Amino acid sequence: MIIRKKAIESDELIERIWNFLMELDLDYINISNYILAFIHRSVVNEKPDFTPKHNERLEFLWDAVLELVITDNLYRDFEKKTEWELTDIRSALVRWRNLAQVSRKLKLSDYLLLWKWEELSWWRKNDYLLANTLEALIWAIFLDYWVLWAKNFIDKHIYSTLNDILNNNLTKDFKTNIQEFAQAQFDITPHYEVLDENWPDHNKTFLVWIYLKEKEIAKATWASKKKAQENAAKKAYIKLTNDLWVQ
Repeated sequence: MIIRKKAIESDELIERIWNFLMELDLDYINISNYILAFIHRSVVNEKPDFTPKHNERLEFLWDAVLELVITDNLYRDFEKKTEWELTDIRSALVRWRNLAQVSRKLKLSDYLLLWKWEELSWWRKNDYLLANTLEALIWAIFLDYWVLWAKNFIDKHIYSTLNDILNNNLTKDFKTNIQEFAQAQFDITPHYEVLDENWPDHNKTFLVWIYLKEKEIAKATWASKKKAQENAAKKAYIKLTNDLWVQ
């Protein structure tokens, strides 16, 4: 897509994002933040004259709104559950894998602006990037219409995944699962090491290994250290629970 104006002034972008918002029954006061929600930082590195800002500022405070809404809903809906049970459920709802699934359903990747290298790679399918884009969109809604509209969006598209999470026992992440399994089976607590960091900043990746004592169990590479650890934990958990690891 060739865009000749600055991002927030582009008639083409304004029309595309307006159509997207209408499809979701989202009205708007200022469309600028909605456009910004779909601008990856790689675009700023490539074309700073096109946009000096990217969606990470919107991501910065996303959890303040999302977690507040989810916490309030769970507190009201599950009066008999303990604090720890509610914490596990909330974590599953706001976990990046769940947010990425929601992002796919909303087809947010169709509107994401990326640098040309990312356009030619797998980034539009990247769970971490999809989750971040959804987070930025939530904050854009909050900035435009404050809590009520943001809550309506979260209830409709994110809190509505609760039944699936509960029915499929997805309330614990793999880092928790592998820790509990390793401690119960081997009396060992897993630990993680970052063995490599690739640059530049706009496309940094981390190679993370998970260990039991000194034994390497699994590895994963991701654009976030936290997500690389989670993916390594998932691989290790599947490996251990299928008896593929020999002590």
